[in-house]
Amino acid sequence: MLAWAVTRAVLLLALFGVWRYPGEDVRPDVAVIYHGWYEHLLTGSFPVGDVTWQYPPAAAAAFLAPAVLPFLSYASAFYLLACAADAVVFALLLRAARAPGGRLEGAWLWVVGVAVLGPIALARYDVMATALAVAALLAVARHPRVAGVLAGIGAMVKVWPVLVLAGVMPGRATRRSWISAAATVVALGLVFLAFTRGAFAFLTEQRERGIEIESLGALPFHVARYLGLWSGTSQLHYGSFEFLGPYVRTMSEVVLAVTVLAFGWLVWWRLRARAFSHAVLYDAAFTAVLVFITTSRVISPQYLIWLLGLGGLCLAHRCTAQRLPIVLILAACAFTVLEFPIGFGPVVRSNLPGIVVLLARDGLLLVASVSACRRLWRSTAPPRIPAAAPKQAVRVNA
Repeated sequence: MLAWAVTRAVLLLALFGVWRYPGEDVRPDVAVIYHGWYEHLLTGSFPVGDVTWQYPPAAAAAFLAPAVLPFLSYASAFYLLACAADAVVFALLLRAARAPGGRLEGAWLWVVGVAVLGPIALARYDVMATALAVAALLAVARHPRVAGVLAGIGAMVKVWPVLVLAGVMPGRATRRSWISAAATVVALGLVFLAFTRGAFAFLTEQRERGIEIESLGALPFHVARYLGLWSGTSQLHYGSFEFLGPYVRTMSEVVLAVTVLAFGWLVWWRLRARAFSHAVLYDAAFTAVLVFITTSRVISPQYLIWLLGLGGLCLAHRCTAQRLPIVLILAACAFTVLEFPIGFGPVVRSNLPGIVVLLARDGLLLVASVSACRRLWRSTAPPRIPAAAPKQAVRVNA
């Protein structure tokens, strides 16, 4: 508890301007962009036409939440509410540690990992979506319908939380959780359609996105640009720096195809898996989200917050098979903070230091993804039946 309080106080002091965190300033997204959305959302309409808006409609709740603290500035209220969501995740991981067979390693992963990522962890709303996902996973065993509702709300906030249901035990629990999740998504969708304007415009406004410069698919362009073999450029596009130029659209299609193949593998794993347990529930959620991140056209630094929360649940269970991938993710957090905010300039310009850091971070994500998939498969595959020993001929003496 003390370690959590001290590290979060340090992060908040950086966000409040008491001390300067090295590198790029992570605060303008909240103070300018989020605040602008807040003002627009108060009118009952979503920011249609704003290329930086790329979120499901329930994300509006996160951007409107600072209204509950009207005596503070918008940015200060948002940071404190994000810290409150951080505290919820920490408390949930401590609760998981107190269960039979539980461990404190998961809570420590959360404390250390978020501290390593730096102030950006509390300057984005991803920690709020992570709290919903962790709560959904912990509710599966006793209240699968509640878990489905939480996952459905999470899907309407950030999409990915619905993936945490990937490892729910087949049968009644799966039916109840997934039906509840689907019903929640439909119900919320109808509410937004009835009472707001432009709630689902984000679905059609991201079609022209390129390859975000921090993603795995961007690495060939970084290297080619550094060697003078590519004539494209990196520009602020759809709210983040993306590569624009020759072959970018082709790479975008390749990345999308890889994502489809990866999720095809997850479906195949689900159909073939035979062993299910609490450890498998957490391991499958971690693996599914890790694959989602690694194969995405966009890998923002705050995405690793999702993996810290889900990885924390894995480590809270002594039977997890994901220890090595989680260690790799923690290492990736260290390289992520070197990439943004500390060394973002070299990354944008495709300078050698930026390329090296990206190769290390994205390489760790790729290795962790492959390892997580292999470990999940091995831990849930049907047991092998040993072949019967060949019968030896018996010699009968006449």
